[in-house]
Amino acid sequence: MRVDELDYPLPQHLIGRRPHPQRDGSRLLVVHPDRHEHLRFSSIVERLPRGALLIVNDTRVIPARLLGTKPTGGKVELLLVRRVPGEADAWRAMGRASKALRPRQMLQFGESLRAEVLQGPDADGLLAVRLSSDQGENVDTLIENNGQVPLPPYLERPADADDRERYQTVYAEHPGAVAAPTAGLHFTRALLDTARERGCEVLAVTLHVGPGTFRPVYSDDLADHPMHAEEIDIRPEIAVRINKARREGRAIVAVGTTVVRTLESATSEGGELGARSGQTDLLIQPGYRFKVVDALITNFHLPRSTLLALVFALGGTERVRRAYEIAVERAYRFYSYGDAMYLTPETCRRGGQS
Repeated sequence: MRVDELDYPLPQHLIGRRPHPQRDGSRLLVVHPDRHEHLRFSSIVERLPRGALLIVNDTRVIPARLLGTKPTGGKVELLLVRRVPGEADAWRAMGRASKALRPRQMLQFGESLRAEVLQGPDADGLLAVRLSSDQGENVDTLIENNGQVPLPPYLERPADADDRERYQTVYAEHPGAVAAPTAGLHFTRALLDTARERGCEVLAVTLHVGPGTFRPVYSDDLADHPMHAEEIDIRPEIAVRINKARREGRAIVAVGTTVVRTLESATSEGGELGARSGQTDLLIQPGYRFKVVDALITNFHLPRSTLLALVFALGGTERVRRAYEIAVERAYRFYSYGDAMYLTPETCRRGGQS
């Protein structure tokens, strides 16, 4: 797919800079095969098929942005991206300072958290750093106390106290993400309980969202884009229940593009989902044949992004493009703190899966 096919005009005032006062009070555009509905997100359960399997991403955003100083007093910033396997308190991180950070350099964050640079930038531009405490305190606790929520750059504002709660889903459990799975931000516990009362089953998989989700696509053809890798985890008992639901003909509704990538990465060509723990760098674009996902709840994504390509693939390029035009015309809010869209099973079968 050509990247310019993923472009669309978006007035800057439609970017959601802050969350809606109520989680489920945001707007919801329901995309049917031949019509559109304009609802509040609190109505989403009424549009889910009876017996649907609603699958969420239970990753937890860590306060991964650390602001500190070098021994010279110069300012430094680290964005923790992922842990280094087998190395205690070692991380791959993006670093920013007036001069390039070098191995063996020591950095200070707050009163007792420090970092030693172990290696210079790798092929992805990430440093290796080891965090420690001057006073023997727990490093993860110090990250929680000293770090800031790593808001997307397009919000153009520093994180505040409200972001600690609102840039996190109500079901977040496994720490490791540096960006929220934003489709899930609209759900309340009460709304999930209502879904269960109506016969839906709610299950969780994990994908730790990395900074690559905001990486622009510079190549002319999406197939030439180096897709970022992210850690996923599908527990065996979850795979068993999803496979059972598929055999019973129940709709698999993914809450967010991260859930789609997780499920599709672990499903065989025959449609059998397996337990999996590791990385995925799956790129989904129009022409992809979906093996497990039937429907999608998602936010409105950046132009020229791999996330938008995935939505085009599932819902059909022209149908989703028209939905985005309508969203702009009706002043929906876009991006992480924006409104939501629901691609119904009927839409997906007649769109990307036909």
